[in-house]
Amino acid sequence: MPAPADTAVNAFLAQLAASGVCDAVIAPGSRNTPLTLGLTRPGTPFRTWLHLDERSAAYFALGLARQTGRPVAVVCTSGTAAANLLPAAVEATLSRVPLLLLTADRPPELRDVGAAQTIDQVRMFGSHAKWAVDLPVSDGDPATIRAARVTAARAAALALQAPAGPVHLNFPFREPLVDGSPLGPLPADDEPAPIEVPGSTAQPDAETVARLAAGFAGKRGLILAGPESRGLPVEGITALAGALGWPVVADPLSGLRAGTHRLDAVIETADALARVPEFTARAAPEVVLRFGAQPTSKPLNQWLASLEGLRYVVVDPAGGWREPDGIATAVVRSDEAAFCHALLAAAGAPAEPAWRALWLHANAAAREALADAIEVLDEPFEGEAPRLLAQVLPAGATLVVGNSMPVRDVDSFFPLLDRDIRILGTRGASGIDGVVSTAAGAAAAAEGPVALLIGDLSFFHDLNGLWPVGNYNLDLTVLLVNNDGGGIFNFLPQREAAADRFQAWWGTPHALEFRHAVALHHGRHVVLEGDGKTWGAPFADALARPGLDVLEIRTERDRNVALHRQVWERAAQAVREALAAAPAVQA
Repeated sequence: MPAPADTAVNAFLAQLAASGVCDAVIAPGSRNTPLTLGLTRPGTPFRTWLHLDERSAAYFALGLARQTGRPVAVVCTSGTAAANLLPAAVEATLSRVPLLLLTADRPPELRDVGAAQTIDQVRMFGSHAKWAVDLPVSDGDPATIRAARVTAARAAALALQAPAGPVHLNFPFREPLVDGSPLGPLPADDEPAPIEVPGSTAQPDAETVARLAAGFAGKRGLILAGPESRGLPVEGITALAGALGWPVVADPLSGLRAGTHRLDAVIETADALARVPEFTARAAPEVVLRFGAQPTSKPLNQWLASLEGLRYVVVDPAGGWREPDGIATAVVRSDEAAFCHALLAAAGAPAEPAWRALWLHANAAAREALADAIEVLDEPFEGEAPRLLAQVLPAGATLVVGNSMPVRDVDSFFPLLDRDIRILGTRGASGIDGVVSTAAGAAAAAEGPVALLIGDLSFFHDLNGLWPVGNYNLDLTVLLVNNDGGGIFNFLPQREAAADRFQAWWGTPHALEFRHAVALHHGRHVVLEGDGKTWGAPFADALARPGLDVLEIRTERDRNVALHRQVWERAAQAVREALAAAPAVQA
């Protein structure tokens, strides 16, 4: 007979599988043995993944969940092992990704008495867990087993319920953790029917939609498509833009920058346009309708926040307040697709054609100027990396983008593409940690190629994330931008204000040779020489090979700042010339 803990765990896991959970990431340990045995038992319905580092394991689970859209369980032992799940829990909360944090614990009698590997794990993730449960120690009682099943059903449903996020389940286990008998599935005739917890979708309020439609009619408006882990309803948004006569500013993490949907109203150069005073003076919207989180571009956000009298409407299926500039005039709790459908049906007169034409005209000028300015460079430029990826990645590929400069360069320089490429990031907390692990998790669930664009400090911070790539023969192609330190700080006031201490405390040169770390994880490493025009062939070759490839671009931080400003000024000049020939928009 299995031990009482095994019986309860078996019931919990059976319900978890019935609730649609397919993947579990396990970090090795002793106290979590009942969970490990249950997840890896013969005939398990779970796809299980081993990871040696709890912190990286949690981000790996995050990548799996981002790619699949399903809750993923991450399992660890007690003590500081559990604390290592916190960074990924923070990211999952803020980027709305469903995770199940299954932490093993000592039983109550061993807490607060100096027992080894025992810390306070109850509600240890605080506000970064949607729900936290300290399960009872199972004694085989039917009520305890029933409680385990109900808890599993609730946890899986709640992790997915808008806003999606992590749920913490703390399992106290007494010794013996194994009884020597093999653990098998519950007998079919003893296993109750699964518990169903159906989800719900927030529908738009008809009165609100009618009021918005009337207020939007004929107005100079702008649709913002911000980062969204679930993906946005691209067809609905582009159809709505057509009906309203508005342009769509597409953040690269919105899903609208690349795809087979309509691209005729999509703006990809807003970051460059917002840097041009002549453009912002003529193209100020009266209304902004935003889907997803706040866009990546700081110049864009600052410009919109400066506009007086702007009507700024955020559509959020969870009714969350994701508007840090404090300019939202309304937050509409609604499923985005349902909202687009309802507003499309109620839409009044569109804006005058010259309004959208102004944006599209300026966008075309900026697009061409950015491409030309980069094309003539005869030295490495970090802004070339996103254009290389856009050129080489095939339909069905996934691009994971690191924080700090990579995501900003993708926002600035990744063009519109008429093929489906999924672009993922970790913009919830926008940390540089866990990005390699997230990409590895995405690769574990991907059907097409997966590429990672990442900076050197972020790569160094998460080298353990490479371990499952080699261990599971995953395919991951990394484009590593190495400027020997914190390149983003060279753009900030600290560069001049603290010049005497800048290199030591912000620039932080490290002189690391990453080829050694790549070799440790059985990958291939190459340094891409020359300018971006020579990078395409080796990257395409790497993408076609199985396994881990790291292609490194080496740049100099101060020179990188100068090149960015040179390219942006070329775009600004082109936009100014285009505006001189554009008809005025009637106020």
